[in-house]
Amino acid sequence: MTVKERYAHVLRWFADEMPSPQTELHYDTPFHLLLAVILSAQCTDKRINQVTPALFEAYPDAASMAASTTDEILEYIKSVSYPNNKARSLLGAAKTITEEFGGEVPDNIDDLMRIPGVGRKTANVMLAVVWNRSAMAVDTHVFRVSERIGLTTGSRNPLQTEKTLMRHIPAEDVPRAHHWLILHGRYVCKARRPDCLNCGLTPWCRYYTQKGNEN
Repeated sequence: MTVKERYAHVLRWFADEMPSPQTELHYDTPFHLLLAVILSAQCTDKRINQVTPALFEAYPDAASMAASTTDEILEYIKSVSYPNNKARSLLGAAKTITEEFGGEVPDNIDDLMRIPGVGRKTANVMLAVVWNRSAMAVDTHVFRVSERIGLTTGSRNPLQTEKTLMRHIPAEDVPRAHHWLILHGRYVCKARRPDCLNCGLTPWCRYYTQKGNEN
């Protein structure tokens, strides 16, 4: 099977099974999504969704959070991972958005990455989810699943994975593909024990084929 054939089959299967995938983070504005994504680093979406309703109510926009303090923000997020660092990032993000971008979350990767707490992955999440841009955010799920299926080969880091996926996935499918790979990794192709028996991708999966040949 060629790489082109594998991509075609995998993308077709995902499109049939998950035609309209969505982020599992709850949000109502781009600013609130940005807060949720920053908080979600090394933490589950379920936990973040438990924390953010009160946080969003307390801070409806960047200006209100920019006027707060890290200690005040910490009270709302102390149950997430690395709460002290994230409280500083949220305050820094709110101040930057307020002071440099007129209170609005910017819609390009260069400006997004100027915001404290925002790296390439978070910036790409924002571009894909909010503006439906052709941007591939590579988290641990995307990195792992892409390599297992055979969409990438020997990627050494998330940027390599991102570039390979962007080269092979049609631009109009990239925003959905981000969600496809994340959700597949979260619920089926899990890190420690992939659920191959309940996976519809096995006919085109390199990991499954190799596993079968070893047995």
